[in-house]
Amino acid sequence: MSGAAKLLVLNAGSSSLKFKIFGLEPFAAGVSGMFDRIGDAANCTLKASAAADAAGGKGRKWELKIPAKDHVGAMQNIMEFIKENVSSGFAREVVAVGHRIVHGLEISQPVLLNDKSIAKIREAAVLAPLHNPPGLQGIEAAESVFRGVPQVAVFDTAFHQTMPPHAYMYGLPYDMYEKHKIRRYGFHGTSHQYLVEQAAEMLGKPVSETNVITCHLGNGSSIAAVRGGQCIDTTMGMTPLEGLLMGTRCGDVDPAVVLHIQKQLKLSIQDTDTLLNKKSGLLGLTGSNDLRAVIDGAHRGEPRSVLGLAMFVYRVQKYIGAYTAALLGKVDAVVFSAGIGENSSIIRGLILEPLKGMGMVLDPAANAATVGGKQGAISVPASPVKLFVIPTDEELAIAHQTLKASGRAG
Repeated sequence: MSGAAKLLVLNAGSSSLKFKIFGLEPFAAGVSGMFDRIGDAANCTLKASAAADAAGGKGRKWELKIPAKDHVGAMQNIMEFIKENVSSGFAREVVAVGHRIVHGLEISQPVLLNDKSIAKIREAAVLAPLHNPPGLQGIEAAESVFRGVPQVAVFDTAFHQTMPPHAYMYGLPYDMYEKHKIRRYGFHGTSHQYLVEQAAEMLGKPVSETNVITCHLGNGSSIAAVRGGQCIDTTMGMTPLEGLLMGTRCGDVDPAVVLHIQKQLKLSIQDTDTLLNKKSGLLGLTGSNDLRAVIDGAHRGEPRSVLGLAMFVYRVQKYIGAYTAALLGKVDAVVFSAGIGENSSIIRGLILEPLKGMGMVLDPAANAATVGGKQGAISVPASPVKLFVIPTDEELAIAHQTLKASGRAG
C-alpha cells in the first residue's frame, strides 16, 4: 500500500484507539489495529495485523508494548508504527480520516468536522459521557497529525434518526424532550445501515424498496425495523441500555425497579449505572457474559443458564414479532449479524424455528453451514421471508461514508 492514496478510520474508546487503513487505488482494506490501555504505562499495548495482500503476499501480526499517556500520544505512536511497517510517507498519503462517534443527537448523516460539528459532539456528550469525550480526543489526535486533511464524523445514532416521533418519544413531560433532549436515539446504526445495503443487494432490490429486520447480536445487541431502506424503530433507546438482554446490560426493565433498587440497597447513581450496564444481563443471570458458556451450561442442565438462554432468545423473538407488525407484515428479510448473529447457528435456530408460522422458514443445513464469517441465505428457497446471515463491517461502512462526505467518493 506504500505510496498510494489512503483513508484512515479511527474508533476512539475511553482507553483505546482502534484504526484501519484503506487503500483507494484500488479500494481495499489494509493494516488494522488497536492501541489498548492508554494511560497505563506498564500495560499499554499496540496490536496490529495486515491482510495478505497488504503485507507483501503474506499476512502479518504485531504486538508491541509502547506507553502512551493519552490519545494524542497513542496517535503519534501509531503513526510511527505505520511509518516503519506500512508506508514511510503515510501522513502525506491520507486523503481523509473517518471517525466513529457514538452520539450525534439528531444528526442523520456523516458530517465534515468543523467548529460547529465538533460543538455538537460536545453537546451530545451529556448523553454519551463514556464515548463522546474519547471520540473528541481521537479527533484532536488526528488533527494534530493530518493538518488540512478532511475529517468526517460518522455517528452510531445517525441511521436511526428517520424514526417517527411516535417511535422515538418517551411518555414523559414534553419539556424533558425540549429542554434536555430526552428521547430514543438508537445505536449500532453504522452496522444496521451496512446490513440493509447488503440485504438489498442479496434480494436484488433497490435499498429504497427494501423492508428488513436487522439483528445485530453480540455482547451488545440491537434490532432495527427498516422500511424502504429507512429505520422506523430500533430496540436501543436514549442509551444502549434499553431493549434486548445483553452480555452485561439488563435491557428492558420497569423503571420503578431502578427506584426500588436504589431505595432498598441505598445505591448511588454511579453504583446503579454500574449495576445495570456492567453487572446485569447474561452475566448477572448466569455468571457469564459469554453466550457460548451459557449455551454449554444450558446443555448441562444448569438452571440459571437455561433461564438466561431462554430469556435471550425470547426477547429477540418478541422484537422480531413486534417489528413485523411495525412493518405491517411486509418483511422481505430478517438479517443476523455481529458476534452471536454471525457465528451461532444454535442461537439462530432457537430464535427462528418457532417463527415459521410468520413465514420465516429456516433451512437447518444452510444454517449450520453459515458460520465463521460466511455470508448467505439460511432460509428454504420457498420461505416467504428470506433469512440472511451477513457479517457486519462497520469500518468499511465508515470508510465509504467518509469518502462520500469528504468529496472523495468515486
